[in-house]
Amino acid sequence: MSWSKLKQQLESFLCPALVGTYEYRSTSYRYVSDKAGQCYISVDKKNVLNMSDAAKWIRWYGTELEIKNDPTIQVPVTDEEIELIRKEIKGNVPEDRLQVIASGRKKSEHAKKLWMAQSELSKSNFNDVATRFLSTSIEESLESHHILLNVLALVDRRVGKKRIVNMSKTIKLKHPVVQYFYELRLSTYR
Repeated sequence: MSWSKLKQQLESFLCPALVGTYEYRSTSYRYVSDKAGQCYISVDKKNVLNMSDAAKWIRWYGTELEIKNDPTIQVPVTDEEIELIRKEIKGNVPEDRLQVIASGRKKSEHAKKLWMAQSELSKSNFNDVATRFLSTSIEESLESHHILLNVLALVDRRVGKKRIVNMSKTIKLKHPVVQYFYELRLSTYR
């Protein structure tokens, strides 16, 4: 599908409150081999999410440790997960230490998922993901671990106020870029 057709279809699903402030943009250089092009999402004419084929690894988070130490990412730990660690250790470990171990493991898993999602952002991948977004349900896109699918779903007009408000806890587990677009969409209701 051509870029103009894809852009037109994506914009047809855009939340009416974001029309004029949220925009899809793309550049390509046909005759220059080292300039593969860029694709980005801008808000109020500022590039917020930049996807470039030249930069395969986007450096929002440099390491897994940065994600684990980010205080804005809260990973909830269930009683079952703590009990599983208690059985695994087979010893007298203080309850608060079990909580720390479970939280550390869960944050490591979460950090790996965020890294995978970050690595998939490129211009060539944008077209594939946007086409997939247009053919899948909005629920699948919202629940996905893919950053771009989450962003496209959050700005979609089919996602109502009630669903946006109910996502406040699950959005804390998402990448900061997804959280930014969540806040942007939430601000349209204030």
